[in-house]
Amino acid sequence: MLSLPVDFDTATIAGTALWAIALYWGFSPFADRVILAFESWLGENSPAASLLSVVPFLAAGGLAYYSLTLSLGDSWAVSLGVLAAIGCGVYELGRRDSQASE
Repeated sequence: MLSLPVDFDTATIAGTALWAIALYWGFSPFADRVILAFESWLGENSPAASLLSVVPFLAAGGLAYYSLTLSLGDSWAVSLGVLAAIGCGVYELGRRDSQASE
């Protein structure tokens, strides 16, 4: 049986998801380019392109969570993920508002 070196408990899943959301919102212009790249491969307005565009951010979120877990601990990694998601969400709202007013 294949055994993974990382224990996937609820804190790991939540922390990775929070960091992925924060990175997705924080780098939303890059996320839009990733979606366009996947749409060019899979077809215009493909729902699969939108779903696949999250994969790089999940990987980066997992790395962020894992590195913070190693350095600060589980609870800090999740707490900082919550703060990052809130901060990047506010940033994204402000960025879209400023684009709409131009």
